[in-house]
Amino acid sequence: MSAGRGSGGHGGRPRRRKAAHEQDHDNHERWAVSYADMMTVLVGLFIVLYSMSQIDQQKFEELRQSLAVGFGHRAPSIIEGSNGALTGVQAVEVTPDLSADVGADTSPVLPSPEGDGLTEQERRVLAAEIELNRLQEVAAQVSTALAGQGLGDRVRFRVTERGLVIGMIADDVFFSADAATLTSTALRVIDTVTPVLLRTGDELAVEGHANTVPSVRYPTNWELSADRATQVLRRMVEVGGVPPARIVAAGFGDARPLDDPDVDPIEANRRVDVVVLSGVPEEIRQLLPGLAAARGLG
Repeated sequence: MSAGRGSGGHGGRPRRRKAAHEQDHDNHERWAVSYADMMTVLVGLFIVLYSMSQIDQQKFEELRQSLAVGFGHRAPSIIEGSNGALTGVQAVEVTPDLSADVGADTSPVLPSPEGDGLTEQERRVLAAEIELNRLQEVAAQVSTALAGQGLGDRVRFRVTERGLVIGMIADDVFFSADAATLTSTALRVIDTVTPVLLRTGDELAVEGHANTVPSVRYPTNWELSADRATQVLRRMVEVGGVPPARIVAAGFGDARPLDDPDVDPIEANRRVDVVVLSGVPEEIRQLLPGLAAARGLG
């Protein structure tokens, strides 16, 4: 019995060592599974890179033009060709730039100086035309919104080197003489214009003005004009939802009179201007008034 137990114990040990050896062998071969997974991923990557390198330039250009029209001729961004996997790809423009939708910078991008055959001045003019088109589109949207409320003749548009100026000028429609209280018509105009401007993502400046008649209610016309601008700003922020960081108010008193032959000078300068501030570089903004005048815009 004693020998049997010893024999049985001795006979069982080799089998346990063999099982452990087989388990160790299996662990050493698991790298093959990971290796196969990695190779599968690499093959897929190379297939994707190869397919991306085969670009039908004509179809791509048609897509670009279609997107440009659909999104209002926004500024193009540039994709440069490379010497890597995407060989043979020419520099192309991709439109639209959707940054305005998230309140980011809406400045147009200067055309690439490489291979376009344009001088630096020509590229600036092109960028200015793109920005002018955008500002005209904003003006058209504001006009459409106002027309829908029967207020189409209550504002006037001008394009300056600062951007689009929306002038609230119409006799006693917006402000009474020597007063900063918004009339009911002024409130309707502001409430109609604000949602359009809110969607642009541009910064806004509300600028109050006064005529040369000395104020009785305020120490000077500076306070009167600043109060008018502040009342419009507050309506746009508190009711229209314009972020305070995107808007500013300023009063110019009677220092910047508007020479409008169609309106009496006293009434023409009892006004507030809402300026859609262009975000393009200064050298491009300086071209905006000339281009606007060439198109017959004020």
